[in-house]
Amino acid sequence: MLAGKVAVVTGGGSGIGLAIARRFVAEGARVFITGRRQAQLEAAAADIGRGVTAVRCDVGNLADLDALYAAVGEQAGRIDVLVANAGGGVMARLGEITEEQFDTTFATNVKGVLFSVQKALPLLSPGASVIVTGSTASIRPGPGQEVYGATKAAVRSLVRSWALSSKARNFRVNVLSPGPTKTPGLLGIAPDDQQAAMLHQMAEAVPLGRVADPDEIAAVALFLASDAASYVNGAELFADGGSAQV
Repeated sequence: MLAGKVAVVTGGGSGIGLAIARRFVAEGARVFITGRRQAQLEAAAADIGRGVTAVRCDVGNLADLDALYAAVGEQAGRIDVLVANAGGGVMARLGEITEEQFDTTFATNVKGVLFSVQKALPLLSPGASVIVTGSTASIRPGPGQEVYGATKAAVRSLVRSWALSSKARNFRVNVLSPGPTKTPGLLGIAPDDQQAAMLHQMAEAVPLGRVADPDEIAAVALFLASDAASYVNGAELFADGGSAQV
């Protein structure tokens, strides 16, 4: 579905980003993955095995983004699919939130997404697909997700605005919002001996009765990246097992 396409996946070193990159390569794309941890990136590239280039990049650092897109431009010349996936956050309830937590989460999840897209504009090919990773927390935040949920609501708003530019700039842009997904980031919320119980509790709140596998989210990203979604623009597509829908 993506034969000959050039894709950039930020936050592609693990979890959903890695699953997306792996799926894109399997479908014929040449993929650039980014992340802040060089060793993790190299391991991800080795895991995928072919068709992938790892570029260390902190999306909250504009100089890093400039270096990323300089490398993409030099080595590939264009971007057909951009997945602004890098993100994160910490669990902190009102009354416990620190300025550092707020600044760090917004720097990655909002500033990083905005400039990941804006700085890619000169490289976007006609009809390019831009995919921004959102979250069900934007509309149904859990306890301690106040800041994280706010950042995901912010990027949803950005995508609505960017869709208004799609005609003039000849791209389409959508939000992919996963529900609870078994990633290293999710598992890291709980100690090792409590992870199974945490996943069980999350699964109980999902109408399908389970959390997602990252490959299931990657399958939805592939749809949005492909020509099968050529008339999908400005939308938010939930891959959440129904957890934020009912």
